[in-house]
Formats: sequence, C-alpha cells, structure tokens
Amino acid sequence: MEVGSLRQKSAANRFHDGFGKCVGNSQQPQVLLFLQNSQRLLGIIRCGDRFNEGFRDLGRSLSINCTVERQHTAKRGHGIGFECKPITLGQGGALSAAAGVGMFEDGQRGLIGGEFWSAYVPASFIDKGAATVALEQIDVIKRMVAKSPSLGWSTTAADIVRVHDQGKIASLIGIEGGYAIENSLANLRLFYELGVRYMTLTHGSDTAWAGAANPDPKARGLTPFGKEVVREMNRLGMMVDLSHVSDQTMVDAINVSEAPVLFSHSSARAIADHPRNVPDEVLKLVAKNGGVVMVNIFPGFVTQTAAKQAAGFLEKEREYSAKYPDDPRRASAEYLVWLDKAMTEMEPGTLAQVADHIDHIVKVSGIDHVGYGADFGSLSNHPKGLEDVSRYPYLTAELLRRGYTDEQVKKIIGGNVLRVMRQVEEASARIRRTREPSAARIEDLDKKMEWH
Repeated sequence: MEVGSLRQKSAANRFHDGFGKCVGNSQQPQVLLFLQNSQRLLGIIRCGDRFNEGFRDLGRSLSINCTVERQHTAKRGHGIGFECKPITLGQGGALSAAAGVGMFEDGQRGLIGGEFWSAYVPASFIDKGAATVALEQIDVIKRMVAKSPSLGWSTTAADIVRVHDQGKIASLIGIEGGYAIENSLANLRLFYELGVRYMTLTHGSDTAWAGAANPDPKARGLTPFGKEVVREMNRLGMMVDLSHVSDQTMVDAINVSEAPVLFSHSSARAIADHPRNVPDEVLKLVAKNGGVVMVNIFPGFVTQTAAKQAAGFLEKEREYSAKYPDDPRRASAEYLVWLDKAMTEMEPGTLAQVADHIDHIVKVSGIDHVGYGADFGSLSNHPKGLEDVSRYPYLTAELLRRGYTDEQVKKIIGGNVLRVMRQVEEASARIRRTREPSAARIEDLDKKMEWH
C-alpha cells in the first residue's frame, strides 16, 4: 500500500475517539506523523532531546534497565532525567525512553511506524567532547534497536516503508547540533556510516561555521567551511536540518544545497514572531528548493503571546554555558531546570492555532512543503488538544474540517517528508558519480573569512 493512503471513509469515521487512543504519558516523543490508512499511522518520530539520559545498561534481556537521577541532582548525560521503571520491549509492549521523552506502545496501539532518534548535543559541549556525546547516544540507539523485536533499523525512505510493512517500528538517527562533528568533514562522514540521516546545523549557539537562531538581524550565516559541510551532506545523502539556525544560515544553506532541505521542528514566523520560526521570505525559498517545514508545537513558537514570553530563551541557554565554561553538564542541567519552570508559565496555545501555522505555510510555500513536526521531548507545556502524540489524529481531523482533501492531507502528514528523503537520496547518487569526498579543513577555508 502506498504510504499515506487513506481509505474512502468519512472524516468522522476515520478520526473517531478510539482512533486517538495512544498512550497516557503526557511527555511524548517528538513526532513526524505519517498516515498509512484509517487504522494505522506510519510516523517518523524525532525522539526528543536527551532521550539517552539515565540509560545505565541495556542488559541481556529485552528490558531496558534505566536508573534516572532527579532533575536537580542528575549526574549522567546532560543533567536531566525522570524516574522510570524497566519495561519489556516486545509485541504489545512498550519502550520507556528516559529524560522525559515519554513512552510509546507498539506500532498498532501507539500509531507509530518509525522514529528518528535524536542524538542531541547541547551547545555547552562546544569544544568539550561534543562528538563523544553524540556517539554515546548513537551507541544506545543502535543497541536498543538490535535488542528489540518491535524496532527495525532503517536508513532510507524505502527502509521505513519496508520495516513498517513488517509490523515493526522503523528506527533512524538524526543529530541535533552540528557541534557533534567538531569541525571535521571526516567526522561527518563517519556519522553517516553509523546511520545518521539528518543533522541540525546548530542548536542554541553558533557552531564555528554556522549561525544559530538569533533575534539580531545581522546574525551570522554560513562560513565557507559551513557551505562545504552542506555540500558534503548533500553528497552523503544526509538531510540538512535548518531548525535552530539563523535567518542568514537558512538562506545560505538553501542557496548552496543541491538537495531539498528540512526544517524538522519550526513554525511560521508571520504568526508567532520568534527567531526559531521561519520567515515568509525563507518559506518562499523552501518552495523553490523543494524542502519541507515541519510545524513545531512548542507554545513559544505557536502563539504571539507565548513567543514574547519565550523571547529570551535562546540567550538564557548561552548565559548558562558562559557561567559554567568548564562544566557543560552542569550548564545544561541548570538551564533545563530554569526552562522547565519558565515553560509552565507560558500561554499554551491550542490545536487550532497549530493548524493555523500549517495553513500559513501552505499559503506561502504550497501544499508540498509542510508537515507535522513537534517538540514534545523536552516540554512541560503543550497546546490544548495536542497534549501528546495520541492527539495527532485530531490535528488531522481539524485539517479535514478546514477543507483539505485526502490527497492534501496525505502530503502534510507524511508524503512530503518521504519525498524529501527520496530526493536527498537521489541527489546523493548523482553527486557521488562526479565528486569525491571533500578533504576541506576549516583552518584553510575560514582562515581569512568574515562573517556575513
């Protein structure tokens, strides 16, 4: 069956209350949801920040043994954790991912067909072992997938469909935070060999070669080496994720890229004016590039009131990194404690307002360039009606209520992302025929450069 196909039933029948029952945990993984038919979602989950926290031992059984420190006393990972209990992975079972990314039941009950596990690298680890942080999480992901009969290793769009057809949950890897490559294209290539299929160029702070989201209109873009990173990602077949980057980095990356780009969790700035969202002029470039913008559900990126409340969040993370320059784990831990408290005071927004972002991106970019994203992994506050991943069918029902056709909905909830993945793979095959791996070094390319 074609991914994203819908049976010809009424919206009311397709999205009845029973369809939305997933799991009760409100701390859900970040999700890019795909609808395969009226009974089952093929979802690529972008499992949220710090999912690796607290994993002590995968053990020899199908259980994940996790001992997680409480937030204020966490000693492992990036300093955040939630108590969890060992839960068996298996048919009808569930997976407990520590650090608040929540739980999902098997593909049938959880309506999940695949996941991008996010190997997240906080900016506090710049020049302090960022590659190791990413590698440790990738190691956990790969061991977890290997031990679970419910998960299936995937690295391509075809793999996602194949694994889903087998009744398993397709598992992929993305790196969030280009700090992980430590300014080395060799590291980038090795991460690809380990299965990484997207990389977010920055997170809360600039890399040495790319500017992060910043309210300053003169915020940095890509350096010459940064442009070479994008070109090498194109050659490899790794998606270029532009969530978290500055406006100039967005423009530079789109202009350089030979393949469609991805915004894995960003919304429309015209509706919620926050630098993490995508401005209209960039949405127009995304349409020309063939990329896709996956709408975020973090309240600060959904409503204008919450965007004002979240205005200083990015700067606060940088403040903690500066406060503890020699202790990146403490910097990350204390920032997350502050963030959790700040989020509880934020206007949550609503499911309908999330749909407004989809409407706007469709209006500016077109129906082929929007999708479902999220930001569930680290959130303690969610839009009303989108409290966890079980509520995505209700967002789909809202789109149908607004007049979107079945074919349009298929694109929004999955078809567009699969298309981008396939086109990235096709671009890689074409480029590899004529271009060898880049031997460029940041010391050479950026020696005399000036920031934009």
